[in-house]
Amino acid sequence: MRSICKSFPGVRALEHVDLRLEKGEILGLIGENGAGKSTLLKILGGVHRPDSGAIEIDGREVQFHEVQDAMALGISLIHQELNLASNLDVAANVFLGREPARFSWIDRRRLYREAERLCRSLDFDVPLRTSVDELSPGKKQMVEIAKALSLNVRILIMDEPTSSLSEAETERLFQVVEQLRVSGVSIIYVTHRLWELKRIADRVEVMRDGKNAGSLAKNEIEHDRMVQLMVGRNIESYYTPHDRVNGKAALEVSGLRYAGGGEEPISFKVHQGEIVGLAGLVGAGRSELAQALFGLRPVLSGSVAVGGRPVPRLSPKLLLRAGLGLVPEDRKLQGLVLQMPVEENIALAGLAFFNWKGWVDFSWKRKVAADMISHLRIRTPRPSQIAKLLSGGNQQKVVMAKWLALKLKVLIIDEPTRGIDVGAKAEIYQLMKDLTARGLGILMISSELEELIHTADRILVMHEASLAGELSREEISEEAIMQLATGRKKSQGAA
Repeated sequence: MRSICKSFPGVRALEHVDLRLEKGEILGLIGENGAGKSTLLKILGGVHRPDSGAIEIDGREVQFHEVQDAMALGISLIHQELNLASNLDVAANVFLGREPARFSWIDRRRLYREAERLCRSLDFDVPLRTSVDELSPGKKQMVEIAKALSLNVRILIMDEPTSSLSEAETERLFQVVEQLRVSGVSIIYVTHRLWELKRIADRVEVMRDGKNAGSLAKNEIEHDRMVQLMVGRNIESYYTPHDRVNGKAALEVSGLRYAGGGEEPISFKVHQGEIVGLAGLVGAGRSELAQALFGLRPVLSGSVAVGGRPVPRLSPKLLLRAGLGLVPEDRKLQGLVLQMPVEENIALAGLAFFNWKGWVDFSWKRKVAADMISHLRIRTPRPSQIAKLLSGGNQQKVVMAKWLALKLKVLIIDEPTRGIDVGAKAEIYQLMKDLTARGLGILMISSELEELIHTADRILVMHEASLAGELSREEISEEAIMQLATGRKKSQGAA
């Protein structure tokens, strides 16, 4: 791939990016969230078309107008979210959409025979009539690889293939990847688990801000060197702290273990008037922790106290009454009812508290909506405007308004500025500072390191569903966050 450029509305995703891949090579591709990795690979997989630049296969320039064009040349992309039909069996998934036919009917005998041959070549021993939804994540990954082999794959792109695998399944995947490499298949391996690249990669290509940041040969693949190229600059302390209220603990989490979490229990505090950042790479478990804190995931052990008072049972209703709210990661799917008016969305969380014998207090609803629209400067022609028609930044303000109308003590905000423009971001940051000035404690989850550095008083970093460490204001830097996020422990105890 030579000098690949790609822009989306308002975003320069790729700028003259080069990528070289040899036959039978395992190339590690890394970079921070938003570095451009996914866009580049979707171009190679035929999902997107580049604005400029060229793709050459065996020295011959090719153009992909759709995914099938890439597949015809043996390029297969296995996404992090596996593309399987869970209600079909293993064999049907291997040839899904390309079933062998005889006289316009699916030739099932040939389908199962060919699927068995492919699975045997991978030493993948599973009954072919097993429904995919009965398989473990590791076995589902093997079905995807068998599907790729059925396409006579030459270039296999694997995006975070071990993010949901056990240690044993990860080891088995490594063996299969090596087996494919020996057979001449070229592999682009995307991961945030940098130790995996030390183990299996022949070379590592690093991307940063939509550009090439550097390349490492086999003998140069070291954890610190990869982190340095990903970060790109030494930012020891350019965070300017806001005037924090030095208050008591607004949120106390002690020994929390929950469904989908790590083996190590999680404990931390958020004080009144403080913004605590929660960092980590994709799949680190940040959103899952937020869901557990809001009672959306079963809690196995531990306790949570809000405003100094323990919450007897973690359920959304009890946590709301205690003074804790959650602004979810996906505002459109989880935070708003898009077809409802702005004022209805703002009042939604408070309906259980502001009614009389099941009757809604409409005067309260209108007043709180008007107050929040004014206070948060939500740009809407009228309170009855449908939420779907607002800009992304104003939709995010509506989600926040829904919780702020309840006079909370703690607000968990997951990806506060995802998908909104620069001006709206500045308004969200200012709003967060205004809230902490009034004594609210904020736990902020963000994939943008600069956002965390500029906004947070302390940063907790997660790695593989556990807390890897804590950074005080003086310790915060991009490199320090990335070290913890990629599994390197602090040399000294947590701040």
